[in-house]
Amino acid sequence: MKDKQEMDVVNHPEHYNQGKVECIDAIESATVNKNGLEAVCVGNVIKYLWRYESKNGLEDLFKAQWYLNKLIECVKGDTL
Repeated sequence: MKDKQEMDVVNHPEHYNQGKVECIDAIESATVNKNGLEAVCVGNVIKYLWRYESKNGLEDLFKAQWYLNKLIECVKGDTL
């Protein structure tokens, strides 16, 4: 059985808990009327921007940019 500290790392990682809102709750709200690839891209942009300062820095910014560019491509081509 996992101890409380180990569970917190899984269920509420520090890099996703900043301020008063947990990242997963922000993603849930931001994607409520989105489906499929659109929801994935929006969620990942939020995730990577949310954590970049406390996890992977510039790498996470590039990942967010990749998902944002993919979202733009899909919206422009209406492939969502």
